Amino acid sequence: MTHTSAADLARAEDLIDRALATSRRSFYAHYVKGTVLRAQSRWEEAILHFETSASLNRNSVGPLQGLGWCKLYTGSLDEVIPIAEQAIRIGPRDPAVGFRYLMIGTVHMLQSRTDEAIIWFEKGRSVTPDVPNIRGRLAAAYALKGETERAIAELAEARRLAGEVFASV
Repeated sequence: MTHTSAADLARAEDLIDRALATSRRSFYAHYVKGTVLRAQSRWEEAILHFETSASLNRNSVGPLQGLGWCKLYTGSLDEVIPIAEQAIRIGPRDPAVGFRYLMIGTVHMLQSRTDEAIIWFEKGRSVTPDVPNIRGRLAAAYALKGETERAIAELAEARRLAGEVFASV
């Protein structure tokens, strides 16, 4: 690890490019490349690697989750929910399933379907109660619906959890 995330990502990209040069059909190498590109906000390029990874291993939820977030960030909202639902079907008991619920809830919230968003954010909170992002989005959805007390409680919990995350780094 260096002192900057940009240097770390550049090194990671160099290493994964070397791995891909020797293993073009490795689903995991494409998944890692997609992850590095996503971390660099290079969504369109990342999509290609997540799609390749998903096609090479149809039972892996990681590439689908990465693909879903990239589709969200590029504005392809209509494609996000089917991708997240596919990942949920493949790994319904995956410890990170709450992030797929977060993804679906986010799409609903962006499309002004606040009640649907709340349902998905609450599902996410129930399976991964220690994730500040889920709590924060749930707080925003409650606030949009006018449920101020619930919004305040969720926001306070999101802040507490975020503080714990940063304190442990």
